[in-house]
Amino acid sequence: MKSGRTGAVAALAGALALSALTAPPATAAGTGITVSRVVVNGGKPVVVGTTEAKEPSVTFRITLPPGYSTTDPSAYDAAPFLYHGTTPARGFENGGIHMGLYTCYETTARIADCEGTLYIEPQHYYYGLDSNNDATTWKIGTVSQLWKGAHLLAEEYGTVAGGVQLKRYAKATVNAAPEPVAKGKPITVTGTLKRADWVKHTYTGVADASVQLQFRPKGTTSYDTVKTVRSSSTGALKATVTATLDGDWRWSFGGWSTTGSAVSSGDYVDVSGAGGLVREMHARPW
Repeated sequence: MKSGRTGAVAALAGALALSALTAPPATAAGTGITVSRVVVNGGKPVVVGTTEAKEPSVTFRITLPPGYSTTDPSAYDAAPFLYHGTTPARGFENGGIHMGLYTCYETTARIADCEGTLYIEPQHYYYGLDSNNDATTWKIGTVSQLWKGAHLLAEEYGTVAGGVQLKRYAKATVNAAPEPVAKGKPITVTGTLKRADWVKHTYTGVADASVQLQFRPKGTTSYDTVKTVRSSSTGALKATVTATLDGDWRWSFGGWSTTGSAVSSGDYVDVSGAGGLVREMHARPW
């Protein structure tokens, strides 16, 4: 059975970033605490928009040095964080992405396995993202502290192998016209591809992106790619196809290393003269 120290860790976790910045100077000695087995967002990229806060999951292990016990959470703090820059200490204080609340469960007297979330609020002055260059691979750092009462004995920053990709959220729109249309006549499918701008706090067009126009015939469940186009300098999308069957049209963008994928909703077009043919073909046994 797990032995949890939920309340204590939850209270400490919210104050960890602040305490690291405001605590009195610690000695130069390391803490001897190891933070390992860090997994962020299940190993998947973190995609962030312009307004909604994101709380990607984090799991990690804390191993304490001799003389310390997981049953005394007032004696230590330890957690991972994300940063980009030259050193984890500088990255922690300058735009790092920190833990929100987390819970730890004692595995042994000196080992605890923890689970919680990072906290990203795009427009927040401290928890936010203020540059589109933040769409990159972030390093994983660790911060640990040893305490005796209110006195900080030692503080140490470290790194963990690997990284976490942050991406700008993307979205697509679609409009297929005319509706309805006669079979054999042209259909013009337009739309837009936009992504989060973390400086302007709005969505701006994605230029020169390869985007697939896809079609799903009425009565079926899957889309097939009909053609691929490139977005304009403003993110506009446009393609012309020949009307053959009733069905839904949509745009699909696979994403980039800096930008999340996007799929528009489907826009249904009724093709006059096509529906009857489909029903006749389905009715014949040969």
